[in-house]
Amino acid sequence: MTQFKVIVEKHPDGYVAYPLGIKGVVVGEGDTYDAALADVASAIRFHVETFGADMLNADPPVLEAFVAEAGVAI
Repeated sequence: MTQFKVIVEKHPDGYVAYPLGIKGVVVGEGDTYDAALADVASAIRFHVETFGADMLNADPPVLEAFVAEAGVAI
């Protein structure tokens, strides 16, 4: 089993999840956090079946992911 770093965003209408370090666009969504994670796992499997395992080879690999805020005067 391969582990992926996944960003999960909470929006007013549900959750959106996307993995880091995969070539191409892979997104999952759901009404709950767990549903979004399950959907993105399914999307990753579909992506690999469709485009091949080479799509997983991010160069360089994502070692860590951070969430931060930056103030911007607009």
